[in-house]
Amino acid sequence: METLVKYEVILYWSNEDEAFVAEVPELLGCMAHGSTQETALANVKEAIQLWIDTAKEFGDLIPEPKGRKLMFA
Repeated sequence: METLVKYEVILYWSNEDEAFVAEVPELLGCMAHGSTQETALANVKEAIQLWIDTAKEFGDLIPEPKGRKLMFA
């Protein structure tokens, strides 16, 4: 089953990693990387599904996607 990305994804270039990084702020610790933006986004879809599957396995709360831009202070 393909993951629908309803969570906000922040995509940026990391000089340290020499790769594009895709982070999902609503899912603590959920991130992926790739040599291109497209690869990073494809990889983060898999990471989201793994995060959700693991949360279900351990009975952890799975946050509902906010469906809007997150605000950081």
